[in-house]
Amino acid sequence: MTAGTVVAIANQKGGVGKSTTAINLGASLAFLGERVLIIDLDPQGNTSSGLGVDRGAIETSTYSLLVDGAAAEDVLEPTSVRDLHVIPANIELAGAEIELVSIMSRETRLKAAIAPILEEYDFVLIDCPPSLGLLTINGLAAANEVLIPIQCEYYALEGVSQLTRNIGLVTQNLNPQLEVEGVVLTMFDGRTTLAADVVSQVRQHFGETTYKTVIPRTVRLSEAPSYGEPIEAYDPMSRGAIAYRELAREFRRRHGRT
Repeated sequence: MTAGTVVAIANQKGGVGKSTTAINLGASLAFLGERVLIIDLDPQGNTSSGLGVDRGAIETSTYSLLVDGAAAEDVLEPTSVRDLHVIPANIELAGAEIELVSIMSRETRLKAAIAPILEEYDFVLIDCPPSLGLLTINGLAAANEVLIPIQCEYYALEGVSQLTRNIGLVTQNLNPQLEVEGVVLTMFDGRTTLAADVVSQVRQHFGETTYKTVIPRTVRLSEAPSYGEPIEAYDPMSRGAIAYRELAREFRRRHGRT
C-alpha cells in the first residue's frame, strides 16, 4: 500500500474556516469511501470538539505525540463517521511551542510520529493553528501539500503573502516536496458585492489553484460543531453539506481519484 497524502490546512489568520474545512472536507471524503485521518494541531481544539471529542476527557493528544513521543496509533480516536479518525488536541498543546524548542529535530516531530501509520490512510488532514510558530512548522514539514482557506471578507489576502513566503522557507529548508495544493474560498455571502469582489481577487491572485467550489456562510455550518458532528451528518441537505461534498469531489479529482 502507498502512503496517504498529507495536507496541511493553514492560514495564519484566525476565523477563516480552517477547522470547519478540516472537519467537513475530511468527513465528506470519508463518506465518499476514503480512509481519512484528521490531526488537530490547534491548542483551541475546535476540530476535536467539532468531531465529538470531549476535550476535557482527552488523555492522549497531539501534545503526547509531539512532546512525549507517544505512538500515533495510541493517540488517534475513531469518530462517528466510518473511516474517519482524529488525533485530538486540547489547551495542553499551547505549552508545546515552548517545550519543543529544546527538543532535537523539533520541526519534524510530527512527520516522524505519523510516518508509521500513513499507509493506513488515503488522506491525512492537518488543522494548523492561526500562527506561524513551531506547531504550524511541524504541520508544514509533515505535509505533501498545503490547502489555504480564505474567507470572502475584507482583508482576505492580508497575511497570505507572508504565509506563502514561510511555505517557501519550509520547502527550502525542511520539506522540498511541499507545494500549495489549492485555495478554498469560505464564508461566501452571495448577497454582498464585497464577497463577489473577493472571489474575483483571489482567483486573479492564485489562478488555477483556486477551487471552483465556494463554501457559503450558513447557520447550519456554524451549528454543527456544537453537536459534535460534521455537516454531512448533521444536515446532509443543507447548502454547507452540499458545498463540502462538491469540494471533496473536486479535491479527489485533483488527486487522480474518481
